[in-house]
Amino acid sequence: MNLNADKWFRTPMGVTDKDIPKADLASTTTSKQLVAPSEQDAPYFRQLEEQSILLNESQIKAVRHHNGPLLTLAGAGSGKTSVLICRTGYLISVRHISPGSILLLTFSSKAAAEMRERIVRLPGISEQIASSIQARTFHSFFLYMLRRQGISQEIFSETGRQHILLKRILRELNIRNDYQPETLLSLLSSYKMNLVAIEDLPESTDEEREIKAIFISYEQWKAENNKIDFDDVLVVAYKLLKENANLLKSLQNRFRYMMVDEFQDTNYLQYELVKMIAQPHQNLMVVGDDDQTIYSFNGARSDFILNFEKTYPLAAVITLDINYRSTTSIVGLGNEVIRHNTQRRSKTLQVTKQSPTVPRYMRPSHVDDEADKILKVIRQEIEEGKRQYGDYAVLYRSASNNRAILEQLVIHDMPHIDYGDGQLLYEHWLIKPIIDHLRLSLNRRNFEAIEGILPSLYINRDKGIAHIRMQDALRPKKGPLVHLHTYAEVKDFQKEKIKERLAFIRECKAMTPTEAIEQMRKQFYDNYVETSAKQPLTQHKEVLKETLDELITSAERFKTVEAFLLFIEELILKHKQGSGHKSQEQGNRIALMTIHRSKGLEFPVVFLIGASEGSLPHSSALDAGRMKDIYAKVTADQKSIAALEEERRLAYVAITRAREELIISSPSRFRGKQADISRFIMHAFGEETVERKVRSSASSSSSRGLSSLSSTSKSITSGRTETVPAWLCTGPRCNAWSRIMSAAEKKLASKKCPLCQLQMEQGTRIVPC
Repeated sequence: MNLNADKWFRTPMGVTDKDIPKADLASTTTSKQLVAPSEQDAPYFRQLEEQSILLNESQIKAVRHHNGPLLTLAGAGSGKTSVLICRTGYLISVRHISPGSILLLTFSSKAAAEMRERIVRLPGISEQIASSIQARTFHSFFLYMLRRQGISQEIFSETGRQHILLKRILRELNIRNDYQPETLLSLLSSYKMNLVAIEDLPESTDEEREIKAIFISYEQWKAENNKIDFDDVLVVAYKLLKENANLLKSLQNRFRYMMVDEFQDTNYLQYELVKMIAQPHQNLMVVGDDDQTIYSFNGARSDFILNFEKTYPLAAVITLDINYRSTTSIVGLGNEVIRHNTQRRSKTLQVTKQSPTVPRYMRPSHVDDEADKILKVIRQEIEEGKRQYGDYAVLYRSASNNRAILEQLVIHDMPHIDYGDGQLLYEHWLIKPIIDHLRLSLNRRNFEAIEGILPSLYINRDKGIAHIRMQDALRPKKGPLVHLHTYAEVKDFQKEKIKERLAFIRECKAMTPTEAIEQMRKQFYDNYVETSAKQPLTQHKEVLKETLDELITSAERFKTVEAFLLFIEELILKHKQGSGHKSQEQGNRIALMTIHRSKGLEFPVVFLIGASEGSLPHSSALDAGRMKDIYAKVTADQKSIAALEEERRLAYVAITRAREELIISSPSRFRGKQADISRFIMHAFGEETVERKVRSSASSSSSRGLSSLSSTSKSITSGRTETVPAWLCTGPRCNAWSRIMSAAEKKLASKKCPLCQLQMEQGTRIVPC
């Protein structure tokens, strides 16, 4: 890769005199040398070798495992699928186990299909034998079981229809809060996967009462319309097996050998189902990697792997620690990143591939600079014939991280595939009302924009716009929004808010886009979407805040509202014109995806972007101690440790997706603030990073008592922290805080921030002891 020395580095900036981490080379011995001709199962391994399946020592041990529980720790790129497939063939061909008594469970239809295809190619396995083996996803298998029991409800699986139903329920219940259907479905799924009954949900706050009412209505509609969703499939199966001892016994007798792929992704309900069926024989093989547990938001729990021997005291444990995917320096970096986690199974990956190429690092000034540099390199290599577009993947922590690079790809007509929702930032439901306010500042008769801002005034969109259009037909106004003053459903307090909004829209035109958006957020929008500091902090709200912050980052490039809107309109048009190819196969296109989406995939070249504090680790992890909805029932310190360890696992997964080349980018400014290089990258080189200090521009007198974020990540991740009372700035782009030092301070309701002059409120902060 042609990397200019002034932009790209062999080690992260600030690292000096440190060796580049490299993994050890693994032994090259395989079954050819390890399985002697005199051994009884030698013919099976010879047949595998004829198909170029050469297993290493640990893989052979896993394949040969016969009876009893087995935990197979499969490091990244260690050939776990080959082991699962070859063990299936071994049980049938060598141990003479009936193929109908084998059950393989995995998480995706694609993985299940791949297993079935590979099983039929094994020596001694005919299509008839392969068809007798149950290789399915969890949902497919248990739906198959329910259908055989006469449960015939239609599967309600179309996401669009689910969203429409939830929106209708919100209207019928007259719930004003702007709950997003995808968020509600995720929360409902979490309850079901943890076997929490809807009727047992808490009702201590208005929000909890509303959410419970929504879920009850949703479940009632499904019951009345004879439908169940995919989560219900597992819930109903669990209840049925609990109540029907004969059915459970029949499954236990039939499936004497069970294998579970991607075990680290298993949630509580799925594990309970597995344990029920495996209980009598305990011939359960689970394959997974606790270092790749990155779906805690879906209920996945690494402690199932960590505590496997507690559940199954007689379990054997085999570690697959040879990576066949990546080079010595890529795996070496991954090893050094993940070893700093404390809640993990100890393992260090070895490799089989050597390469003089090492991971590279860049420190662009901001995310738009980052996108520009990356695409210049890609264009140059394509032009020189060194690579094709399909060789590249750009990975990032959060969906909003792709804003800058997606814009550049669209502008330059470079073939790409966005594995997210396929929308630009400006098309996001959260962003569109802000853009509509800006549009109204230029044209107050833009009825589409008027309709878009009505919910932020707590006015029904359909009824409100109908009234405005009807009144404007009778008495046209320069700003038709003023007709809301005659709308019968507007309360007195709302009339004042409408007056303020009209004034803001008139003033907005003269502002810069950044000023306009910041004023909008400060005056009403943050409160409307519940992202202000007054609201309880949750992961969901932190994601909303980060999306709004990214809009400000984008707007900073433009001096006028008109220029910003013109850019947005042209970009949206260009994006729609180029999005006709709907195939989800990458083909010869640059892949853009979150790290979560990338797990299980691999690419010749990986760009890991946004590897800066606040992005990776994510701000929600840095503030985990204050999060209302993360790792419930644990202390603030435990939340911080758990959240940071999951973030480190995300960094590890991203690194180990690269086969040949890895480029890690850490913008020095992230969403308007200075940002250190990710602690995960610095720790890999033995460096201790510090969180960015509060801006030093404030005078010493005005910032007396202001605490800097100077605690080392080592002290945070090791748990040596405490929670202290603190003043927290409510400014949307200011993270200043100061420790509350006296009883007199505690009595104050608020005070001004010494940096941005906005209000500070009382809260807590996690600091090193």
